[in-house]
Amino acid sequence: MSENTSTTMRAAICTGPGGPEVLEIREMPIPAVREGWSLVQVRGTGLNRSELRTRQGHSPTVKFPRVLGIECVGTVAVSTDPHLPEGTTVAAVMGEMGRDFDGGYAEYALLPNSLLMPITTTLPWETLAALPETYLTAQGSLDALGITPDNKARLLIRGGTSSVGMAAASIASGHGLEIAATTRRNSKVDALKAAGADHALLDNGESLAESVRTIWPEGPDYILDLVGTSTAVDSLRLVRRGGTVCVSGSLSGWLIPDFEPIAMIPSGTKLTAFHSDNLKGSAGATVLQRVIGEVEAGVYRPNVDRVFELADVAAAHRYMEDNQATGKLVLAPAVR
Repeated sequence: MSENTSTTMRAAICTGPGGPEVLEIREMPIPAVREGWSLVQVRGTGLNRSELRTRQGHSPTVKFPRVLGIECVGTVAVSTDPHLPEGTTVAAVMGEMGRDFDGGYAEYALLPNSLLMPITTTLPWETLAALPETYLTAQGSLDALGITPDNKARLLIRGGTSSVGMAAASIASGHGLEIAATTRRNSKVDALKAAGADHALLDNGESLAESVRTIWPEGPDYILDLVGTSTAVDSLRLVRRGGTVCVSGSLSGWLIPDFEPIAMIPSGTKLTAFHSDNLKGSAGATVLQRVIGEVEAGVYRPNVDRVFELADVAAAHRYMEDNQATGKLVLAPAVR
């Protein structure tokens, strides 16, 4: 444990389904370590829309009260794994964090050893906290699409100003792809170009197809759809025949109503998906360390929109729910 000998910690408790006001800061006991689990002092937590939907009551398996947070970075405070000595810098994502058990919206988190990814880095905590879920999802999605370094193909990112969208643009730009990315707001066009997009397109419905065809008459080779269920079928029509669409985001929900694969997937066109649970724990450690190295080298450009203190978690959720962010939102518990 750190020099702080307190037996209690601050945590943001989601008391039940509802608006941001159901997130309450409370003092609670620091979790007791048990076999197979280690205690992590949380130094930063990235915010995610899946937590917003859980807070709204759209995760029927989640029982309240619950400390949300599907990811965090920090240092091992008490270890039950000899390969994770106290003081090790670690990241953790998914594995039912913040759903089946308490997650990263706290000063300490008790986490399964199997989720902990030891990493080395010189990045500040706020920057590091913006990487795990976002960049693992972006990298995994590009891998699912079949994109490799030095690929000269054309990529359309729908939901481009989301944190994953901007991360994907940063990675794909480093790979040499020609990138178009969408936003619903004129005010975010410059941010897309700064993230690495060659073309910033307004996605306001019917005009997107015209804008895409103006750039690429046959359509993009790949579409990374982070808007998700409301745009997936349209993306299948937009991608070039034989191209690939990867749905990795759920900005518009989790289900495609009345989906008819034979009628809606053009012959030869491919539809795939990526879920970041595929890169949790040891499966993601090497990938995350590589991402961190690229960020430290200036190849990838992580975009942190705002850093909120833990006490301001309700305001952070309002900001996220109002779609004000361009990039990643981070919670940074103050070290006591």
